[in-house]
Amino acid sequence: MSGPQIAMLPDRRRLHMNHGPIDLIVQAFGPTDERERAYRQAADRFSTVLEELVTELSDIRSEFRPHFQFRGRVARRMARAVEPHVQSFVTPMAAVAGGVADEVLAALIEGRALERAYVNNGGDSAIFLTPGAGMRLGIASGDGGFGDRIVIDAALPVRGVATSGWRGRSFSLGIADAVTVLAASAAEADVAATLIANAVDLPGHPAIRRRPACELQPDTDLGERPVTVAVGKLTEVEAHDALSNGLLVAEDFRHRGLIHAAALALNGEKLICSEEQRQLVGEHA
Repeated sequence: MSGPQIAMLPDRRRLHMNHGPIDLIVQAFGPTDERERAYRQAADRFSTVLEELVTELSDIRSEFRPHFQFRGRVARRMARAVEPHVQSFVTPMAAVAGGVADEVLAALIEGRALERAYVNNGGDSAIFLTPGAGMRLGIASGDGGFGDRIVIDAALPVRGVATSGWRGRSFSLGIADAVTVLAASAAEADVAATLIANAVDLPGHPAIRRRPACELQPDTDLGERPVTVAVGKLTEVEAHDALSNGLLVAEDFRHRGLIHAAALALNGEKLICSEEQRQLVGEHA
């Protein structure tokens, strides 16, 4: 594996950082000298993230153990995000993309006079906002595009956004095209999106094909659990029923204070778990 690749994008406003499976787009808003210092800080931190994760990879891929002490900062972020979900099968890997985004964002903004910033890790993003600032984001539609646009205002308790689904880059136990979650951190949004997407399902439906995760990726943290590889034709009623299963989990998470809101999409159908979020989507579409 080659080392970290770090470079400004052609627009000279965004920083691209890649190392193995980690691929980040970083942007900071503020005075030029502060942005440049922030990017150097983010690059310095990014250069060691993957190596730190690899040293604990076996434990990160194991089912979460509440009292296990991880050494690395990213792994500890992942563990904190996963801990409230111990009633489900979950490993810290469920929060890895968000955990990395949170860690790099923390390095980016440390001691810097920035107005706002984000770290986008393949669609799972950590956000920094000063009072009065906002950030416009797209909600994945599940077909590779963005179906709705929302604005995250600094007054909202949202600093992380993540999307999961069977069409994404990670395996899913469910059939959601996309589940996008807004939460207090990217790691918290990441694990919640994973579990909600797992719950969007129609067990035993003949149009759904699954394979053991380990047959597709031998070192996966999901082992022999069947993951979705294809979803055939569903009726509107079936799609709504599957989404409703996920909505129950999303509403539970929201009532427990684990997420702020979620949007669930399947076969062109969409459910929103928060009335506030429903209003935001309608206003900014």
